[in-house]
Amino acid sequence: LHNSYTIQHEEYMTQEEDWDRDLLLDPAWEKQQRKTFTAWCNSHLRKAGTQIENIEEDFRNGLKLMLLLEVISGERLPKPDKGKMRFHKIANVNKALDFICSKGVKLVSIGAEEIVDGNGKMTLGMIWTIILRFAIQDISVEETSAKEGLLLWCQRKTAPYRNVNVQNFHISWKDGLALCALIHRHRPDLIDYSKLRKDDPIGNLNTAFEVAEKFLDIPKMLDAEDIVNTPKPDEKAIMTYVSCFYHAFAGAEQAETAANRICKVLAVNQENEKLMEEYEKLASELLEWIRRTVPWLENRVAEQTMRAMQQKLEDFRDYRRIHKPPRVQEKCQLEINFNTLQTKLRLSNRPAFMPSEGKMVSDIANAWKGLEQVEKGYEEWLLTEIRRLERLDHLAEKFKQKCSMHEAWTSGKEGLLSQKDYESASLMEIRALMRKHEAFESDLAAHQDRVEQIAAIAQELNELDYHDAATVNTRCQGICDQWDNLGTLTQKRRDALERVEKLWETIDQLYLEFAKRAAPFNNWMDGAVEDLQDMFIVHSIEEIQSLITAHDQFKATLPEADKERMATMGIHSEILKIAQTYGIKLSGINPYTNLSPQDISNKWDTVKHLVPLRDQMLQEEVARQQANERLRRQFAAQANIIGPWIQTKMEEISHVSVDIAGSLEEQMNSLKQYEQNIINYKSNIDKLEGDHQLSQESLIFDNKHTNYSMEHVRVGWEQLLTTIARTINEVENQILTRDAKGISQEQLNEFRASFNHFDRKRNGMMDPDDFRACLISMGYDLGEVEFARIMTLVDPNNTSVVTFQAFIDFMTRETAETDTAEQVMASFKILASDKNYITVDELRRELPPDQAEYCISRMTRFVGPDSPAGALDYISFSSALYGESDL
Repeated sequence: LHNSYTIQHEEYMTQEEDWDRDLLLDPAWEKQQRKTFTAWCNSHLRKAGTQIENIEEDFRNGLKLMLLLEVISGERLPKPDKGKMRFHKIANVNKALDFICSKGVKLVSIGAEEIVDGNGKMTLGMIWTIILRFAIQDISVEETSAKEGLLLWCQRKTAPYRNVNVQNFHISWKDGLALCALIHRHRPDLIDYSKLRKDDPIGNLNTAFEVAEKFLDIPKMLDAEDIVNTPKPDEKAIMTYVSCFYHAFAGAEQAETAANRICKVLAVNQENEKLMEEYEKLASELLEWIRRTVPWLENRVAEQTMRAMQQKLEDFRDYRRIHKPPRVQEKCQLEINFNTLQTKLRLSNRPAFMPSEGKMVSDIANAWKGLEQVEKGYEEWLLTEIRRLERLDHLAEKFKQKCSMHEAWTSGKEGLLSQKDYESASLMEIRALMRKHEAFESDLAAHQDRVEQIAAIAQELNELDYHDAATVNTRCQGICDQWDNLGTLTQKRRDALERVEKLWETIDQLYLEFAKRAAPFNNWMDGAVEDLQDMFIVHSIEEIQSLITAHDQFKATLPEADKERMATMGIHSEILKIAQTYGIKLSGINPYTNLSPQDISNKWDTVKHLVPLRDQMLQEEVARQQANERLRRQFAAQANIIGPWIQTKMEEISHVSVDIAGSLEEQMNSLKQYEQNIINYKSNIDKLEGDHQLSQESLIFDNKHTNYSMEHVRVGWEQLLTTIARTINEVENQILTRDAKGISQEQLNEFRASFNHFDRKRNGMMDPDDFRACLISMGYDLGEVEFARIMTLVDPNNTSVVTFQAFIDFMTRETAETDTAEQVMASFKILASDKNYITVDELRRELPPDQAEYCISRMTRFVGPDSPAGALDYISFSSALYGESDL
């Protein structure tokens, strides 16, 4: 029987061209088609609560045919006629055929009468047309036709499986392995493919049919024996059955793709939130440490002893060496984490991260700057206080020494001046007393300088806030009061002696001359002894050389002093000679002075003994200053190398991000090698720290051999480490940008070449005019408004410069695509089966547990007509993910 219908449609002509020949040549194909088409129709009709038993008979009245079309199309057909007359049935079938034609299928020679009359072949042809239109037409893989697309899909899914080679829709499926492979590829938990055998086609086919019917809701449409025993199984039956697998698995893959997209977006959001929390925690800890450290550094309460102040200095060194370096690293890491987070947010199309109030990078930088300012002031204060205490200790010792010498000299003087021995004295004794008093006045005048020195030292101790100033003032006031009393008593005694001088005129001229010469000489020796015993403090070889020169000058006066001593002793010898010559009985006491020749000799011996001791002290100080000078030169030799090295490295790093060629990975390796070289240089810094500590322990506070202090080197070293870390972080962000945006290495090289060309100052930045010229050279048509908009993107802080990182960010935004809120909404809509809301069960079924709970906890309740309890609003949630509303 020749088939009397044709389908005038491009897709269906391809599938139907051998329909007539197939039906005539092999009746087995008609049997397979009848069973397959019946099962396919029932798989849809059961959704409406009905089914067919005989495909020719059950469609004759047109009612179930119209119902089938409504189920598979999702559309309503015209209301069927309720009568049972032949014309009612023809009318219903015509309504079904009209609906098929309305879907772009042009049927020729298919009349409603043949269907109503139960023409089996016409009925099968019509059902095949429906299958093609509603089950196969929409299958398309790489722009192929429906049949070719379905075949290509099968080939790709079964390609990895042994003994499977899908080339057509007939003999390639006879052994059942292709069907089992399709199931295993998508649901490996349902079939153990490794246990299947190629020589058991009926077992393989039945396994596939049973698993598909039980777990995939695909009814059994074929018989294993019919397929195996037919040389060439019916292609249309196989295509119909395989298309059910495509629709079953393609829907699952679409849901999986949508779920994966959501998982990806949520994973990015969760990672960003974790980075934000870590930043807040690190920032809080660092700011709290600064808050606790600043009051300690601002404490300027001075200690009263040198030991206590040196302990403060040691505590400060521990802070510098132990406590601060980890915080410097934390600050650098905090800035790196902040930059990385902002880059990730920008690459994932999220709004920029705004830390809590007071925890911005700029806030931390300002707090750190304040810490370093206070730290610098604290160190300067410590050194100043140590110098002050050193000076105070020296002055206090000198004050005590001079006071002791003065008090020893004034001891008993008030008693002597107050006695009235002249009332019972002879003329000779009166003259002696008068001359003795004149010598005392001379000695008193000579001691005036010492009293003034004591007062001056006491005043300086008060000005320098000496801790025991009260004792000093009391002692100084006692000496000054005593000095005033001595002056008053001296004047009173002189008046008394002058009153009796006219009565007593005899005086021994030689005693007088001895007294006059011995007194100043003795005073000179007192001064010499005081100078030879005087303590000194110097800070350089030049200062000690000045003391040595002064001492040499003093030694040069010793011969002349010795002549004076000999002359004075000669007077005493003359007295003895005269007394011996004229038989004068001497009392043995010079009436004009308490100084004896033995006193002069003893004091002279003391002077001669102190001179070599002074020489030794000066030479020991020379050795100490020479050692200090070696420490200065040793420190300066290293500092003069390290300081320029750090400056050079800083200049190199400022150009390295622009000048290094090659891929970003090569640049990263080069920068990390650069960083390692810098870290390897740390031993030189540590050695310099050691020399600096030795200098401070030796109380060396200046160094004329270098302009670099340890503070300069420390600050430069910290800046160098921070700069290289930031440069590496910039390259890492460029790699992150490149990988996330899909930017090729050639594009990055082109961007870098353009930037380098217009970076005319070679400082890693472009002026706005250079940036405009760069954009024009790359093909941008810029007006003033458009250029102003671009500048707000690359220079949001109005610094009038464009950095390389800002330039790369702009170019990647121009050339790459990112996920959008609309894409995420579309993915949620797929999971929600095209509803405007999604349920908790749907989220937990389609998403991993942690990300499903993340959505449930953040999605708001959906408000709308007919929405079930617990419905969630995924549209507002998707907008919030991209900063378009609050999450």
